Amino acid sequence: MERAARLAGPLLDAIPEQMELSPLGQMTDEERLVADFHGAGMSTGPHPMTYCREALSKLEVKRACDLPRVPDGQYTRVAGCVIARQRPGTAKGFVFLSLEDETGISNVIVNPDLYEKYRLLINREKFLRVEGVLQNQDHTISIKASRVLPISISEAETQSHDFH
Repeated sequence: MERAARLAGPLLDAIPEQMELSPLGQMTDEERLVADFHGAGMSTGPHPMTYCREALSKLEVKRACDLPRVPDGQYTRVAGCVIARQRPGTAKGFVFLSLEDETGISNVIVNPDLYEKYRLLINREKFLRVEGVLQNQDHTISIKASRVLPISISEAETQSHDFH
């Protein structure tokens, strides 16, 4: 491969190119995602949400970049990889989630009762779909959750910043 990028020079010109095929099969998208997250803590290719966007769009799940065009007070759906879970002591039991998709980050507000109902999902799942009312206050957009669902995207070991 390096010979394609630059000339080898007179010292290496006499050495024949070895064009043997790799004994390894091509990695699947899932294998690549698992390897990427294991080795680098992130995907070096498409975001995991890219692989399910078509199905999510059919369910009217918005991308993070679409949220500024959703009217304040409208019921909507978002989904993504959980990258942060926060439960500040001053927030009276409210939990704040950050969901990352292929276009950006969606902020989610979970009231204490809903958190208790979905505690295991919220604390353990790597990818979530959230339904609720969009709040746009001074261009700060968040979804006030009314329903939280797990979504199966990848077995990759994603990391989130939790309750700090």
